[in-house]
Amino acid sequence: MDFAYGPGRNHLFVPGPTNIPEHVIRAMNRNNENHRTPAITTLTKTLLDDVKKIFKTTSGIPFLIPTTGTGAWESALTNTLSPGDRTVSFLIGQFSLLWIEQQKRLNFKVDVVESEWGQGADLDALESKLASDKTHTIKAICIVHNETTTGVTNDLTKVRKILDKYQHPALIIVDAVSSIGALDFRMDEWGVDVVVTSSQKALSLPTGMGIVCAGPKAIEATKSATSVRSFFDWNGYLKCYNLGTYWPYTPSIQLLYGLRAALDLVFEEGFENVILRHKRLAKATRLAVEAWGLKNCCQKEEWYSASVTAIVVPPNIDSGEIVSRAWKRYNLSLGGGLNKVAGKVFRIGHVGHLNELQLLGCLAGVEMTLKDVGYPVKLGSGVAAASAYLLNNVPLIPSRI
Repeated sequence: MDFAYGPGRNHLFVPGPTNIPEHVIRAMNRNNENHRTPAITTLTKTLLDDVKKIFKTTSGIPFLIPTTGTGAWESALTNTLSPGDRTVSFLIGQFSLLWIEQQKRLNFKVDVVESEWGQGADLDALESKLASDKTHTIKAICIVHNETTTGVTNDLTKVRKILDKYQHPALIIVDAVSSIGALDFRMDEWGVDVVVTSSQKALSLPTGMGIVCAGPKAIEATKSATSVRSFFDWNGYLKCYNLGTYWPYTPSIQLLYGLRAALDLVFEEGFENVILRHKRLAKATRLAVEAWGLKNCCQKEEWYSASVTAIVVPPNIDSGEIVSRAWKRYNLSLGGGLNKVAGKVFRIGHVGHLNELQLLGCLAGVEMTLKDVGYPVKLGSGVAAASAYLLNNVPLIPSRI
């Protein structure tokens, strides 16, 4: 029995995978093509040029890799570092934890800087480590920009300022899986050396494309890095870029066309408008949470995420029951709590190709679910708080002005 489908549409409000726009689905609904034709070569070149715009870089070189964010992590690390190299990595949630574990398996010496889950990266600890590292043994700072476990966003400008203060040459390697295309990200301005993202988050594509963008310093580091790499080796791509063929192996033709359509939607709306929309949806969600009498897992406003809100439940309620009930009764998919916050939080993802009315439907579903599991929420309270804010802040659709 196929129980995955209920009447109407599934309301997908996890922080990835995200809703796929009909325009993107139609663009991907095509047969395979020979990836060595001039048509795919031209398509790939336009994609590489336009991907740089969402990273806000002119000097970075992008790589479109058939993989997930996890593979993009590995590509970033193995192309720039050697076994035994020392990294500083911040443990602030499940995904930063998984990245740290990957770094250890790749035989790097990882200095783990742990914060309470719900807090941002401890940058005071980073400053202390850099100040004492006179011989520059630290080769890379690895940081998650937006930790979806807790809804925390780190300030990358502070990382760059600390490195510059001590004139430290360590690379800044950033996991921006859930932030590129949703949050403000400025690779060149912030001095980020490598940044990774993936297709199924803000870009609103199916899973299967990891996107890595490497700056000049990172490209230079590949010449001395001795980590074993084959499939993820940037040099294979660079050789093909120089030849004008672009692909060292067969890409997903369908995802390439999907990425083209997704980027077209971003540029049609206006990239800055996309960022503002995510901020707007996040603010509306937080106002709803406040109206429900619940707390944000993220402990300070300066860390609030624009792509996901993690919500702490009372001790007598299992957040997993909220997630299960929402899916079973209302066809609403919410994110559950992970690892240390399992059972303690549920998450509303407001990332990707979403609008305000979709969010209000989600918030109404959350209210009914909270009532179902015994939390004394006043029905309509969160929806009203979010609606009042959105009413005064939603602009006209740019293409319809």
